[in-house]
Amino acid sequence: MKKIIAALAVTLIGISGAAKAEYPERPVLLMIPYGAGGATDFQARIATIPAGNDDMLGMPVAIINKPGAGGRVGWNWFANEAEKDGYTMGGYNIPHFIAQSIKGGVDYSTDSFEPIANWGSDPAVFVVGKDSNFNSMSDVVDFAKANPGKLTFSGAGLFVGHHIAALQIEKAAGVKMLYIPNKSGGAGAMKAVISGEVLAGVNNLSDAFRAQKAGSIKILGVADLERNAFLPDVPTMMEQGLDVDNTSVNFRGVMVPKGTPQAVIDKLASVVPEMFKHKRVAQKMKAGGSPMKIMNRAEVLDMWAKRQTTLEELLKGL
Repeated sequence: MKKIIAALAVTLIGISGAAKAEYPERPVLLMIPYGAGGATDFQARIATIPAGNDDMLGMPVAIINKPGAGGRVGWNWFANEAEKDGYTMGGYNIPHFIAQSIKGGVDYSTDSFEPIANWGSDPAVFVVGKDSNFNSMSDVVDFAKANPGKLTFSGAGLFVGHHIAALQIEKAAGVKMLYIPNKSGGAGAMKAVISGEVLAGVNNLSDAFRAQKAGSIKILGVADLERNAFLPDVPTMMEQGLDVDNTSVNFRGVMVPKGTPQAVIDKLASVVPEMFKHKRVAQKMKAGGSPMKIMNRAEVLDMWAKRQTTLEELLKGL
């Protein structure tokens, strides 16, 4: 009888231990709504490198790509089909998904997701091929004025940061250019510039930094309030007489679907910012020309709310 009781006790302890197993018990997926090789995918793979460390999540994070329609395909899937258990996180891009939700035709808004933490802040830049005759934004504007609607330029999609910067440039310069969203996202948009498929492009600073380093493009202007440390010799749009602010700056981070258990959200919110601060992450981001801006959950919630207000006003006039 004593042996039976002892065996039952061991079994109960095992069951109790299993019931109290801490999240996560298995690898976590991170859905990126853009193709492999673009800035968001590139940075997400770096940002999640320390995830499996014992002092972090203790489990690796695997990237899955669901590209299409400037992020709409992935974010629609994430809002409607992703499990709400913390084992499928999503990458967010601001202003992208907020602007898309304001313009309509999607199944998500800021109410569809719970932010966890932000890792990056990537300004939009105006780029041209290495052999282009354009050497400044003045050259671009002069051509656009002389050839209305004939200056073709690429971007990652509609109502993403690239498109918003493009709209602001057109409005500030009083010109009409032909924006061509690329089905393959930022990587495809950059390839279109390099190959000469388009005359110019608006892309992420991080993608453009690597392309310029390879000698494939020239960067003519930055859509931000001040010059970027990665491109100290490239003037802002404002320095070149164009009233273009930082609304299109691309914030990147991690979120989960609305309805995810609060305990899981709290665990992720405490660990993920520390993961982004890891020395190895910082080193690889710097080497790749990827500006970082780490924000915790409360700071991201505040940023989302402010961008919602800013974009509602901006998109009324565009």
